[in-house]
Amino acid sequence: MTTTLSIAEAEGLVAEAMQRSEVGPVQAASVARALVAAEAAGQGGHGLRRVAAYSAQAKVGKVMGRVMPEAARVRPGVLRIDARSGFAFPALDLAVAEMPQIVADTGIGAAAIRNSHHAGVLALTVERFAEAGLVAIMTANAPGAMAAWGGTRPLFGTNPIAFAAPLPGEDPLVIDLSLSKIARGKVMAAKQKGVPIPEGWALDRDGNPTTDPDAALAGTMLPAGDAKGAALALMVEMLAAGLTGANYAYEASSLFDDRGPPPGLGQFLMVIDPAVMGGDGVLQRFGQLAAAIASEPETRIPGRRGQDARRRAAVEGILVEDDVMAVIQAI
Repeated sequence: MTTTLSIAEAEGLVAEAMQRSEVGPVQAASVARALVAAEAAGQGGHGLRRVAAYSAQAKVGKVMGRVMPEAARVRPGVLRIDARSGFAFPALDLAVAEMPQIVADTGIGAAAIRNSHHAGVLALTVERFAEAGLVAIMTANAPGAMAAWGGTRPLFGTNPIAFAAPLPGEDPLVIDLSLSKIARGKVMAAKQKGVPIPEGWALDRDGNPTTDPDAALAGTMLPAGDAKGAALALMVEMLAAGLTGANYAYEASSLFDDRGPPPGLGQFLMVIDPAVMGGDGVLQRFGQLAAAIASEPETRIPGRRGQDARRRAAVEGILVEDDVMAVIQAI
């Protein structure tokens, strides 16, 4: 069974639950917007099923629910943000607020976020820059879930990469991909539902293929593209953690329970003014490539599925499974 909630009702439900969990109102609103937007986009593994874990972590101080991030513009084109062991979303909101002015001054800028938490659906962050006419690239690391190619120790997170670019007269192009074959949040969702995962998603702690979500969460995710995906996960680890001063994946505590210290994750953003980089005609060139892709009958501009789903949700609301509603209401 499910319940249909409007976007505003869903955000209120989440924000109230978070405020009952030692989270400040501004921080709770930021978390609620991000989780509900993920749910509306069809990314349930990063959506409302995260509320219980977020709440439990905030109650014990594994994530600091009442702190606000601090930013320092350490060079003309560099913003350094300390999330202060709080939620990632207020830090990402701060980057979205501050980076456009930096890019207006310099043409290109970078934001380095440390002492952070779960970054959620990266598409939702980079798209906000593209809606302002900017190009954005983002990487984020996550707690250890994936081994170096040929290994069994989870040294890397699932480590997503996202990219967004404005297109003339239409929604931005948005690419968001996890470097594991499937996002780990989908394994968590399978565990919560009590169902097996498909073959080819994960290995157990001994390196054997598994369809048991508990064994998968204790083991490692398989990389997308095999050795190439593992190499890209290493690149993300260096950008999002090594470069920002955050914990590496194997140093970070789990995002799924309330045990251990704050995960101390990192996010890296590069934001570019396309006209400064490529001249006045660059957006038209972007549009030309997008049109060439769209002209093929079986193709789709990346990002359209999530954008369309969010538009439908804005009108029709989102379906929330009763077990998820019950858990959130009980917080």
